[in-house]
Amino acid sequence: MGKPIDFDRVVELTKVEGEKLNERTIESKNYYANASKHLAGGVASSYQLHDPWPIYVEKGDGPRVWDVDGNEYYDFHNGFGSMVQGHAHPAIGKAVADRYPLGTHFAAPTEDAIVVGDELARRFGLPKWRYTNSGSESTMDAIRIARALTGRDTVMKIFGSYHGHHDTVMVDIGWIDEQEIGPRDNYASIPYGAGVPQATVDMTVAVPFNDAETMEKRIQALDAEGRKPACVIMEAAMMNLGVVLPEDGYLQAVRDITKKYGIILIFDEVKTGICIAPGGATEKFGVQPDMVTLAKALGGGLPAGAIGMTEEVATVVEDGSVYQVGTYNGNPLTLAAARASLLEVMTDDAYAHLAHLNDRILAGCDDVIKRYDLDAYTVGIGSKGCVVFSDHKVTDYESYMANAKTGGKLADLAWLFNMNRGIFMTPGREEEWTLSVTHDDAAIDAYVEAFDQLAAAIRG
Repeated sequence: MGKPIDFDRVVELTKVEGEKLNERTIESKNYYANASKHLAGGVASSYQLHDPWPIYVEKGDGPRVWDVDGNEYYDFHNGFGSMVQGHAHPAIGKAVADRYPLGTHFAAPTEDAIVVGDELARRFGLPKWRYTNSGSESTMDAIRIARALTGRDTVMKIFGSYHGHHDTVMVDIGWIDEQEIGPRDNYASIPYGAGVPQATVDMTVAVPFNDAETMEKRIQALDAEGRKPACVIMEAAMMNLGVVLPEDGYLQAVRDITKKYGIILIFDEVKTGICIAPGGATEKFGVQPDMVTLAKALGGGLPAGAIGMTEEVATVVEDGSVYQVGTYNGNPLTLAAARASLLEVMTDDAYAHLAHLNDRILAGCDDVIKRYDLDAYTVGIGSKGCVVFSDHKVTDYESYMANAKTGGKLADLAWLFNMNRGIFMTPGREEEWTLSVTHDDAAIDAYVEAFDQLAAAIRG
C-alpha cells in the first residue's frame, strides 16, 4: 500500500490545471461555439467531447500534433490508437499520392486488395479476409457471419469491453450503480445509452474477463435454456479499462471451451491488431481464434477495417448465405495506405523500436511510482500501455470499478497535467497511451517528466 493521497489537494490541483488548459485553448473554445451551430454537440463523434470544450487539432507530423491555438504536443493519443505509424508518414503519403491520380473509388476490386489480404493472412494465420470501413462494421459483420454459420442468435461478450456502436454490442460496456449488474455468474444485460431495442439487449450476454470457469458455467446455463451462443466476441487483452492483460492460461481455456461447445471465437483486434505485434494479440498470446476483426491502425490514418476467417467460417460468405457488403469496402485509397503501412512501415525493426520505447516508458513511470510511494502500477504491451491508479491489480471490470472514484479523480488530473505540459493524451481513466514508430527517447522522457511533476504536485 502506498502513502495515502490528499484528495482535497487533488481537487484543488484539478481546478488549477483545468483553468490553465482553458486559458491555453481559447481558439478551441471559439471553434466549439461555431461548430455547435450545425454539428450536434459541436463534434463529429460523442467520444470527441470534453468539458468545457474539446481541443480542436490543426495538424500532425510524426510524433507531434498542434492544436488550433498553436500549442504543440507529443501525441500519445494517436487517434484512439489508430496512428501507430505516426502522422503524415512519408511512405504512406507517397502511396496515397500515387494512387490518387489513378482514381480513388470504383466499388470494384483492385490489386492492393489481394496484396493486403495476403499479408493479413500471413500475419494472423487466418486464410480468408473481407474488408470493411471501421471497427464497428468489422464486429457487426463478424457477428452476423457467426450467427449464420451456427444458426444461433445469442452473443456472448466480456463485461466492460467496447466492440463498436452497433446495437448487439452496445450492451454491458458499463453500469451506473453496482445494484444493476447482478451476480458474477449471471450478469444483467444493460444497454449502453438509449435507442438499443430491448430484444437486442436480451440476446447479448456478458461474462467477466479472466474467468474461464464462469464463462463455461454461463454457456451451460444458456445451452440448457436453448440459447447457446453463436459466438464469443472478446479482446484478447482488454483495452477499454486502460490495459488488462489475460492471466496465464486464460485465453487457451476460452479457446478450449468455445471449441467444446461449437461456439465461434472472435478476437476483436481493433485496438491490438498491428499495434502490439505484427499479428496482433493472436500472435502475441499464441491462441488462434476462428475470426479476427481489425480497424484503427490498419488504414495508416484512413478509415479501414477487415475480418479474418477460417476456411469453414468463410463458407457462409462465399456461398452467398451472408451478404457481407459495403460500397467503400476495399477502397483503393485506403488499401494503398494499408499496403504501404504493412509492408514498408510496420516492419520487424518498427516493432523492435516500439518494444524499446514501451520498456523505457514503463521503467520511467515505475521509478516515479516508487519514489513518490503511489498506489499505482504500469501495464504495457507493444505500442500500448498505461499507468493504473489502483492499490490492487485490475483483472476484470469489477476490480476496475473497485476504486473508480479515486482512480478517476487521479486520471482526470493526470490528463490535465499532460495536456498542460505538451503531452496529448486520450481523456478518461479507461484509456491508454499509444506509441508510434516515430516517437523517440525524447518523447518518452517528456512523458515521464510530466508524470514526475504530477506525482510531486500530489505529494505537495
